[in-house]
Amino acid sequence: MVWKVKCQGGVPSQLRLRITSFAFTTWNNALRVLDAIGIGKSLRQQHDLTLSILVASTFLVPSASKISFNGHEVCCLQRRLLLEALTNELPRDTTRFSSKVVSIEKSDFFKRLHLAYGTVLKTKVLIGCDGVNLVVAKWLGLEKSVFTSRSIIRGHTRFEGGHSFGPKFRLFVGKGVRSGFLPCNDENVYWFLTWTPSTKEEELEDDPVKLKQFVLNKVCVKTEIKTSPSYHHGLCRGFI
Repeated sequence: MVWKVKCQGGVPSQLRLRITSFAFTTWNNALRVLDAIGIGKSLRQQHDLTLSILVASTFLVPSASKISFNGHEVCCLQRRLLLEALTNELPRDTTRFSSKVVSIEKSDFFKRLHLAYGTVLKTKVLIGCDGVNLVVAKWLGLEKSVFTSRSIIRGHTRFEGGHSFGPKFRLFVGKGVRSGFLPCNDENVYWFLTWTPSTKEEELEDDPVKLKQFVLNKVCVKTEIKTSPSYHHGLCRGFI
């Protein structure tokens, strides 16, 4: 599944690595890839392994069930730290930001990437991971993304002095809403809320204050989010 970002949290537009961003869950195979390129050890030192997931219903009794991740290496990886680790391993001036691909041209055994502002790059290997507006996917002839009719609000919260959640993924489901949060380490927590919006709720996209209040009214752990000293969010529309 790919998510199209509608506001904060989109593709980096700065000329340098952006400071704040989101996180995502990695499993055994992803961490092995990070080990293969030499950054797995440093990222493990900055993140805690997730030991289990606690799934709870917001209206059923009994409401919770617990699943252990025993035998699996699962962690919530902060995107910012991943990008920093990758750029630190590359030679100086080999990382480009604000480099939107506008077209791709085949040239013998190479691919020529035409970037915004006129820059052209020549490469043997091209890996496309540029979101829902897939220039690489279009060039390969893949089908267009299909809208799932669901929206997701996701965020990254930092608790100065630490939190007390422990290394557990908490997931809450019920009445068409799914929400949850997952600690990255002792201070940083990734959280999300997904639902099928009504026409009126779609209007919240352009009002961050009302959007935040909407989340606090919906999520069942709202007091834990309210007390966080820093708050970053992005509203996404779901595509497959």
